[in-house]
Amino acid sequence: MPPPDRWSRRDPIRYLLFALIATSIVWYLHFGGNANREYQGDINARAVLRPDDGKLHIVVTGGAGYIGSHAAMLLGEAGHAVTVLDNLSRGNGGALRVLRDILPPRRFRFLRLDLGDRPALCAALSRLRPVPDLVMHFAAVAYVGESMGDPLQYYKNVTVNTVNLLDCMREADVKQLVYSSTCAVYGNPDELPVTEATPPLPINPYGQSKLMAEEVIRWYARSDPSFSAIILRYFNVYGSDPEGRLGEYPRPELRSQARISGACMDAALGLIDSLTIKGTRHPTEDGTCVRDYIHVMDLISAHVAGMDHLYNPPPLYNIGTGKGVSVKQFVDACVRVTGRPIKVVYQEEARPGDYAAVWSDVSKIQRDLGWQANYTDVEEGLRHAWEWRRLHEHGYA
Repeated sequence: MPPPDRWSRRDPIRYLLFALIATSIVWYLHFGGNANREYQGDINARAVLRPDDGKLHIVVTGGAGYIGSHAAMLLGEAGHAVTVLDNLSRGNGGALRVLRDILPPRRFRFLRLDLGDRPALCAALSRLRPVPDLVMHFAAVAYVGESMGDPLQYYKNVTVNTVNLLDCMREADVKQLVYSSTCAVYGNPDELPVTEATPPLPINPYGQSKLMAEEVIRWYARSDPSFSAIILRYFNVYGSDPEGRLGEYPRPELRSQARISGACMDAALGLIDSLTIKGTRHPTEDGTCVRDYIHVMDLISAHVAGMDHLYNPPPLYNIGTGKGVSVKQFVDACVRVTGRPIKVVYQEEARPGDYAAVWSDVSKIQRDLGWQANYTDVEEGLRHAWEWRRLHEHGYA
């Protein structure tokens, strides 16, 4: 067979056709097929990112996950340069594809990296250019029931990995942190709503591992006066990007652990036979758990607001709507939004590690940061989630 340069001289049409076929095959293998498949490599790994004037270079851990991907998108669209770190154990390769298509290459990078691998993490942070200004730390396993069955996984993934991150931030001379914590640290509070002064008494390993990570951050701040941070305890997140670019799609093998909003969507699409409400004998008005449901876009906007309020010692804020909604009320709203005949099963036995009721007092974050939730109608937030999910029945595929 003659070499390609002779082909191009003898038969340019044949050569162009060959090049087109080869390019199509490469594109399909890299980007096509199942868009949910995990990226095997990195994106813009060695690029020198360029944030817009006056903007920052921000590392987003867990940036391929449901919450982290929404954060990476909003930060990148605001002109910040974003480096996503994610091992894709829970994250979604399809979300990375969306971020790659939305954000210009000079403002987006992805490194497939496990925070549990301290040498690799430290090497990666030290190599990044420009030097990161701030880390927004979302990466964590985050299912209450799962934490009850495998507590060691949670202490390693949440607490130990936060230690690794702080250690590597010190080596790379990165001095600012926004930490995404959880209301699970409060457990079953004696008084409602909970304030930042409510004593943390977690009743599951997820909440305990997050509380321990918070303490690590506080003690580290005491050791380094140049370090500044903020700790944000968010309540029950749901919803999706109102423009329909990103959404929530946990791995099928984790479906049994997923949030109630995702379970409702699965039932509406016929992917599961019924939607089970676990726990109907709680000391609440209708017997089901009461939660403070915070829209994912509001959650991210609070993290963005927190970037301007990093101090030492790190301040603490609740992120919620300030009102409680029962699981039954939430499911009823989801059934109305989807308009599908969902079979709802009520199970008296509660999920292990669940607390009966918790919702937030958000007066402190409203006063200090000037932040408040915009999406306080759960039907509106569920409508955003449903609009994305009904068009992405099997996630980003």
